[in-house]
Amino acid sequence: MERITITLDDDLLKEIDAMVGEHGYQNRSEVIRDLARGGLAQRSEEAGTKNSACVGALVYVYDHSARNLSQRLVDSAHHHHDIAVSTMHVHLDDDSCLEVTALKGSRDDIQHFADHVIAERGVRYGRTVIIPTGGKAAPSKATHRHR
Repeated sequence: MERITITLDDDLLKEIDAMVGEHGYQNRSEVIRDLARGGLAQRSEEAGTKNSACVGALVYVYDHSARNLSQRLVDSAHHHHDIAVSTMHVHLDDDSCLEVTALKGSRDDIQHFADHVIAERGVRYGRTVIIPTGGKAAPSKATHRHR
């Protein structure tokens, strides 16, 4: 094992220390090793599944009063109907809506669609989970329009 020196800001170090206590780690190094392994495993998985069949979920919160945003989101789903399989819509409060969209396709197509939605003005938060299902993904039939 090799010893290295890293610099962390106070807030990040507090989170690592909390993980030590909450999860029973012996020290900070064990937490950092686990986090590094997890990040590297995720990166490897993502690289290995670019063209394989995947499913995913896009979760986002947006300001429903943002100009034409609801219509732009619907239009985007229609233009990517082979990727965006179904969407659930939830009213959170007077200003915010939550949507969860089930996705199907290649990792690249799913990520492209998700990135486009999350980048829309008025989308406050977005997160994507992509899970490989095995096999080769069918090519996307949607035309990718950029605004």
